[in-house]
Amino acid sequence: MIGFIIAGLVIGALARLVKPGRQKLSFVATLLLGLAGSVIGGLIANLLGTGDIFELNVVGFIVAVIAAVLLIGVAEGMSGRRSVRR
Repeated sequence: MIGFIIAGLVIGALARLVKPGRQKLSFVATLLLGLAGSVIGGLIANLLGTGDIFELNVVGFIVAVIAAVLLIGVAEGMSGRRSVRR
């Protein structure tokens, strides 16, 4: 479980580094989006037959970072819409 949390932090931090621009996300939001990205990456890696969902492998890690970048974009879009409302 601790390894899963650490992997989520690493994946979330890498996703924030890869995504251009400044993100207004907290530490907890980075952790949660990284965890969600790691689950998505593990599921896709499992579907591709490269390993188990909770197994750390290269394909799952790359897909997890890509998924986390997309999730950060969605989170930014949703938070931006809320602040624009009158």
